Amino acid sequence: MKKFENNKPYSQSSEENKEVIFKLINPLLSQSKRVLEIASGTGQHAVYFAEKMPFLSWQTSDLIESHSGIKQWINSVNLPNILPPLELNVSETQWPNTYYDGIFSANSFHIMSKQNVTDFFKNVSAILNEKAIVIIYGPFNYNGAYTSESNANFDIWLKNRNSQSGIKDFEWCDCLAQEAQLSLLEDIEMPMNNRILVWQKKI
Repeated sequence: MKKFENNKPYSQSSEENKEVIFKLINPLLSQSKRVLEIASGTGQHAVYFAEKMPFLSWQTSDLIESHSGIKQWINSVNLPNILPPLELNVSETQWPNTYYDGIFSANSFHIMSKQNVTDFFKNVSAILNEKAIVIIYGPFNYNGAYTSESNANFDIWLKNRNSQSGIKDFEWCDCLAQEAQLSLLEDIEMPMNNRILVWQKKI
């Protein structure tokens, strides 16, 4: 059931993890000017990060059904560096014709199908500037195994909701990234059995 706060869609997990994510992505994006967030969800992360990083132009995006909520969060603040959401389905819609210094996406890969993730990496490199980075936050499996019992249970819940969803294997994602001319920079352990994976476009 979707939660709301002051009539805006609300994610408790986004509220809880925004600060710890910010502390890690802030130095990574310190030399960036334009960032595209894929699957902005409620818009909470976008508003928080845009406020904390005023040097960035933060472009939101998601499926059209999420746009109303994202716009509500954007309209609740007065930030010149956060942009209204683009309609973006990684597998179906045309990607932006703008070049970005960074791509950020949180809690999206385990919702996506394997084809979605494949299409993400297939398309993302074409919109990246030289040395641009891709930052992905969420749970991942390693060596074909769950990193915790809670992740195993979460994966069952995800697949019961949608058989195409599920926690993805890090090694598989990294292989797709390499095929897209991206090199792994960092694999950072995060709270609640999550990771931040950082890739950089090869020169």
